[in-house]
Amino acid sequence: MTDSPGVPALPVTFRPTRTRAVLLTAGLAAFAAITVVSLMLQLGGGERAGFIFTAALFLGVLVLLSRPRVTADEDGVTVVNLTTKRRLEWAQVLAVHLRPGDPWVLLDLADGTSLPAMGIQPGIAKRQALADARALRALVDHKGTTPPGAAENGAPSGAADDTGNDAAGDAGK
Repeated sequence: MTDSPGVPALPVTFRPTRTRAVLLTAGLAAFAAITVVSLMLQLGGGERAGFIFTAALFLGVLVLLSRPRVTADEDGVTVVNLTTKRRLEWAQVLAVHLRPGDPWVLLDLADGTSLPAMGIQPGIAKRQALADARALRALVDHKGTTPPGAAENGAPSGAADDTGNDAAGDAGK
């Protein structure tokens, strides 16, 4: 339990659950269908193995695409993207951005770089992604150490439009 409103209890994991369910279901269904077809056709052992290997490769790619997540705990944030995993301390994360049209959240880091956090993406669950981005921003604001005056100097950690609140205003541009 946290003592600030809007800040989720830790540990918390953010991931695109609907997208993940669709990818894994499609992958398993395709693997099963290709395997069944390869067994029903009059193929040699090598050809059959080729079909099953291709189905397994396809399933592997979809499992890889379903991997992204963002996990926050008392010590920091772990960002797992397609092929990378990065652990960040709270002080390293300055801001959380999810602007209209962004494919996923971007984290502004203390070293001046940005890190995509593909675990929060508005694809087929936009409302959930916006809520997750707001929750992660609340955690960053609560746990992180934003330098004094950063919000007045353009640091976007408190900007309302970063999580899509102003999406309707930007949509027509």
